[in-house]
Amino acid sequence: MAVLDEILAFNEQFVANKEYEKYTTTKFPEKKLVIISCMDTRLTELLPQAMNVKNGDVKIIKTAGAIISHPFGSVMRSILVAIYALKATEVCVIGHYDCGMAGLDSEAFIQTMKETGDISDDTLNTLKYSGMDLNNWLKGFNRVEDAVVDSVNMVKQHPLLPKHVPVHGLAIDPATGKLDCIVNGY
Repeated sequence: MAVLDEILAFNEQFVANKEYEKYTTTKFPEKKLVIISCMDTRLTELLPQAMNVKNGDVKIIKTAGAIISHPFGSVMRSILVAIYALKATEVCVIGHYDCGMAGLDSEAFIQTMKETGDISDDTLNTLKYSGMDLNNWLKGFNRVEDAVVDSVNMVKQHPLLPKHVPVHGLAIDPATGKLDCIVNGY
């Protein structure tokens, strides 16, 4: 059975048994916090447990490496929506140790894309000609602490972010759940 078929079969029972009722909440984050976290599968349940947050407490935005790569991209837009429309009052960027973005070599990554046969040199040349710097866009980081600080600064310096909104930066150990404070936004 394909993954989607498994999901839909399970969902049919989930809805029929009204298992959704225990997750009922509002769209407004109870703890008034928006979190930008890595998409790493180890953090799916660990991060909320390590922070003592439950369904409805926070808004969580997931990106590769918890990286905010552009001040006017969808991640920053989501942060602003969380603040202005959904009543969040604080922002927390949470990277993690042993991240797949650590040491990511963008040139090797692009080479892998080409080797699959899915991406042609013509496509890459078109992107380059249009001003897209793939090497910069796909680059990783050397230290999670530096990546967290960079993303925190991207948020803090945004011209549409209210100056009174604290922006914190943390790093979590995906093996133990231990949180290290990198930037205390207060």
